[in-house]
Amino acid sequence: MAQLYWETIGEGSQDLVLLHGWGLNSDVWRSIIPRVASHFRLHLVDLPGYGRSQGFDAMDVQSMADTVWQYGPKNAIWLGWSLGGLVASRLALDHPQHINGLITVASSPCFQAHENVWPGIKSEVLLGFEHQLSNDFQRTVERFLALQTLGTESARHDAKLLKSVVLEQPMPKVEILNAGLEILRVIDLRDELTELTVPFLRIYGYLDGLVPRKVATLLDDLYPHSPSVVMRHGAHAPFISHPDEFCEYLLDFLARLEE
Repeated sequence: MAQLYWETIGEGSQDLVLLHGWGLNSDVWRSIIPRVASHFRLHLVDLPGYGRSQGFDAMDVQSMADTVWQYGPKNAIWLGWSLGGLVASRLALDHPQHINGLITVASSPCFQAHENVWPGIKSEVLLGFEHQLSNDFQRTVERFLALQTLGTESARHDAKLLKSVVLEQPMPKVEILNAGLEILRVIDLRDELTELTVPFLRIYGYLDGLVPRKVATLLDDLYPHSPSVVMRHGAHAPFISHPDEFCEYLLDFLARLEE
């Protein structure tokens, strides 16, 4: 039977579950652990089929959220980056009475662009990645990772770090990665999240080429209950390029929950 990789670190009283993005694994959070481990009990998760969570079939976002929920602590804050933001959002919508807060990072409730209506990734780009995965698996993954750091002063270093995170753990199967791209292409949680009742913080990178900063403004109008932060010098992985600033926002969110 497949087992989800789950590691718990930290000395804080508040549980914080960290969900990574497409193609990666929970090692992506290593740079922030020393900065917040005294404030949170951190739960590092490899999503089903990714990293050390091998043996799972390809899943849609609901199945992925249901699988992760079986392992999760009650009354935690759930933080999801990119694809992980969709999983965390699904969990917050499904279990609001058992979740203390939701934080999405460089994520959108609707990743696919809709012409003249919604900014995001063009459908043909996501379909192109799906097609390329079967032809040149590793190069396609590396290209997608490189897109996540473009524009930052530390882009080369950050892309190298992301690549090492992928290569040091078991690689996801092509069907797992394709299912993840399909989630990014088809899921739209914009309307559902207007009904979200748990505290909800959104963090963006000003230079993000995958989740345009205009998404933050549009969602500010759609979710007046949800504050947003746009990290001026960050791109799609702001917790890697600017970990100190990123962790300040996490600790501020925790302080407001404890008021």
